Amino acid sequence: MVAFANTDGGKLLVGVKDNGAIAGVRDDEEFYMVQAAAQLYCKPPMNFDSKIWEINGKTVLEITIAKSENSIYSAPNKEGKWMVYIRVNDQNFTANSILLKVWEKKKSKRGVLIRYTEVEKLLFDYLLENKTITFSKFKKMAKISKSKAEKILINLIVLDLVDIIFTENQIFYKASEKL
Repeated sequence: MVAFANTDGGKLLVGVKDNGAIAGVRDDEEFYMVQAAAQLYCKPPMNFDSKIWEINGKTVLEITIAKSENSIYSAPNKEGKWMVYIRVNDQNFTANSILLKVWEKKKSKRGVLIRYTEVEKLLFDYLLENKTITFSKFKKMAKISKSKAEKILINLIVLDLVDIIFTENQIFYKASEKL
């Protein structure tokens, strides 16, 4: 639920298996489980809309989660640590520190100042040739500190010059399609 809220919103169909088969639910019980999860396992507690569908004699509960405009939602991981999640296609990923700082900066009323130095030129030249780069590769290639590399990427992302790509194995950065 938090991944949907932190990304573009979405719908959960409770009572529908991953393969699309309709298993059905006991609507009252399932609704209260989702409601409890939204209150107990989402920080801040989350609101949602719901609708009940009857399909072939089985009940499906549709949960609609709106995109959050003001809050960043978190939920506990398996160890109980509160994490921020995002949704990419059909997968949930933990938001990295760069994305969290991008969200903070986008909310700020302060502008973004960026200097086009040799480091930025090096990054864009690399991206033109190789399409994507990891954070560690950028930091090593540019021979800069972690904090400086983060600051550069954060500012470029806020300005829509660079995009973040989340995959199962790694996070990549690429030149924005708008360029």
